[in-house]
Amino acid sequence: MTDPIRIAMWSGPRNISTAMMRSFGGRSDCAVSDEPFYGAFLNTTGQRQPMADEVIASMDCDWQSVADDMRGPVPDGKPLWYQKHMPHHMVSDVTIADFPEHRHAFLIRDPEKVVASYTAKRVEVAADDLGYERQLQYVDQAAQMTGKPPIVLDSADILRDPEAHLKALCAALEIAWDDGMLSWKAGPRESDGVWATHWYGRVLETTGFGRSESAAPQLDAAAQHVADACGPFYEELSRYKISL
Repeated sequence: MTDPIRIAMWSGPRNISTAMMRSFGGRSDCAVSDEPFYGAFLNTTGQRQPMADEVIASMDCDWQSVADDMRGPVPDGKPLWYQKHMPHHMVSDVTIADFPEHRHAFLIRDPEKVVASYTAKRVEVAADDLGYERQLQYVDQAAQMTGKPPIVLDSADILRDPEAHLKALCAALEIAWDDGMLSWKAGPRESDGVWATHWYGRVLETTGFGRSESAAPQLDAAAQHVADACGPFYEELSRYKISL
């Protein structure tokens, strides 16, 4: 029997990461997991994010136990397992290095657009909340673990041409293409985190990837400061992105 393929997609928040999870969930051969370390992150840091108590109560908050699960049997015995992860959640001894058998990929987005989207849901945001610096560290570690160039996609590229870039992602991950990745049914999923009611409003209504992103948003001074702090890491990450 062929060993299952586990994909770790490392993304910052407000980065079409849920749409990507929907895309992989549209495959008949793929199980998905939604930010499995979120509860452990909140429990460790004490950050009072929206629905923090509900998230902690709903999840396994033990770092090693969650890591063991992510390396363990695939839900429903599927041959493919897509795991949606956030680099900024990884604040314990568990890191990307604990998943040497996973196939790692990275989803990035212009920080000005991330900050604009994030502040619409949460009043305050800091650069560390967006994970760009750790994401870049993980890109370097993934390349060292595999001896291959890192797999990086920009959300703007995916929205501009979903099929072409998703096919390129599948090729880079060495998995077969599936047309089910281009569309999905609207509504919630059992695999969604309990936080979906707060964060996923627009995605719950979608049946596919949205339109290309508009021009850069107008940010106030505080928000622009956060975006500017993330900018150099985004630019460095962009050097590795898949280009067609």
